[in-house]
Amino acid sequence: MTTTETTTAVTAERADLLESLAKHRWFLAHTVQGLTDEQARLRPTVSELTLGGLLKHVTGTERTWAEFMVTGPTVFPAFDESTAEEWAAEFVMGPDETLAGLLAEQAAVAQRTDELVRTLPSLDATHPLPEAPWFEPGARWSARRVVLHVIAEIAQHAGHADVLRETIDGQKSMG
Repeated sequence: MTTTETTTAVTAERADLLESLAKHRWFLAHTVQGLTDEQARLRPTVSELTLGGLLKHVTGTERTWAEFMVTGPTVFPAFDESTAEEWAAEFVMGPDETLAGLLAEQAAVAQRTDELVRTLPSLDATHPLPEAPWFEPGARWSARRVVLHVIAEIAQHAGHADVLRETIDGQKSMG
């Protein structure tokens, strides 16, 4: 499936999806604003979650689902013990990674996803989901369903990030 900006109008539905993506990405980015790299690596709760790790995970998840909209389930590696370790590593902000770098990567991935939302010939196009314990066997997702999933993923983790940030220094995303 290819995209072309000249043939696909940004409908009200697509505009709503883009607005929702932007809003929840803003909350996540705002939550880490003003932190040092060291603060972004802190684990201020009993959870393994860190702010940098959440940002890295959300970016990787969005990148994979955006590619799924174009290429289908081959973008997902087969699930086994090694991929479980890779998945867990996606939640860790490495010692050579910076918050600025993670935010720049998130912005690049967001730009790609937004381009797809604007230009995919149809949000109704579907691909089968890969085989994994958390997907219903034989299920297919439309591009629309994928975008809704990405919005939910970003929103959920922005909420996690808000709790972590408030625990680190009292800063709140809202209120």
